[in-house]
Amino acid sequence: MKKNKGYWLILLALLLSLATIYPTYAWMRDSNKEMSQRRQSKMTPVIMLPGSSASINRFNQLVTLLNQNRKEKHSLLKIQVDQTGKLTYTGSINRNDHQPLIVVGFSNNHDGYSNIKKQAYWLDEAFYQLSEDYHFRNFVAFGHSNGGLIWTYWLEHYYHSYDDELNIKRLMTLGSPYNFKENSIKMKTQMYSDFLKYRKRLPKHLLAYNIYGGESYTSDGLVPENSVLAGKYIFQNQVKSYMAINVTGDDAQHSSLPQNTQVVNLFKHYLLDKDKHRLRFKLQPRR
Repeated sequence: MKKNKGYWLILLALLLSLATIYPTYAWMRDSNKEMSQRRQSKMTPVIMLPGSSASINRFNQLVTLLNQNRKEKHSLLKIQVDQTGKLTYTGSINRNDHQPLIVVGFSNNHDGYSNIKKQAYWLDEAFYQLSEDYHFRNFVAFGHSNGGLIWTYWLEHYYHSYDDELNIKRLMTLGSPYNFKENSIKMKTQMYSDFLKYRKRLPKHLLAYNIYGGESYTSDGLVPENSVLAGKYIFQNQVKSYMAINVTGDDAQHSSLPQNTQVVNLFKHYLLDKDKHRLRFKLQPRR
C-alpha cells in the first residue's frame, strides 16, 4: 500500500512539474518563432500619419504620385482608430510588397496637445497590432502637420518598449509645428517644453528629415516657419542625423505640401529603399 502511495506521489509531482514547465516552453517556442520571423522579414513599411482634421484619405494623391510610372505599385493599407482603440481596416498589403504604405488615422483627429497625447496612445495600439500581424523588423515613419508631432511624442514615450525587436530607420515630418503657433522659441508651449525634456529618449540611430513649406518668408500660410524649425533643438545632437529642408513654389502652402512635387521627390529619395534616384532639384538644407 505504501509503495502505491509513493508511486502516485511521484507521478503527481511529475505532472505538476510538467504543468509548470510546458507554459514556459510554449512561450519560449512562440517567442523564438516570432523573433525568427522578424529577422527573416524583408518588409519595411512606411507608416504615415495625417494632421489634425484630416482623414485616412489625406494621402491619396501622394500615394498616386508615388506609384506613378511604377510597374510594381506600393500597396496601401488604411487603419482608422476609434477612441476605444478599435481598428478598422481599408485596403490590403500585397504579399510580395517589401515596402507597403500604411496610413493610420484617428476618429478623434482634433488639434491640441492633450489630443496629440491621446493620438500617440492610439497610434501605439495600431502599431502593436501591425507589428504582430506582419512581423516586420524595420519601418519608416512619415507625418504631415500634427502627424509629425504624434510621431515625436510616440518616439519619446512608446518606442522604447519595442526597441529590442523593432527598428525605426527614418522619420520625415512635413510642416509640423513643434511650438504650435508660436513664432519664437523664447515663448515655449507646454508641448515644446516636453519635447525638449524627453528628447534624450529619441533613438540614437534615427535619420530625421524636417520638411517645411515657404509660401512666404515666415510661414507656409498656416504654420510659422520658426515653429517648424524649432524641431532642430529636439532632434539635433540626439539622433544620428537631422536635416531641415525648405520647399517653395507651387503647392508650398501647408495643406498642399503632401502633393508638392519636391516633397514627393524627397519622399522617394529618403524614405523609399528602391527609389534612390538623383533628385532633380537643388536642396536647401538647414542644419
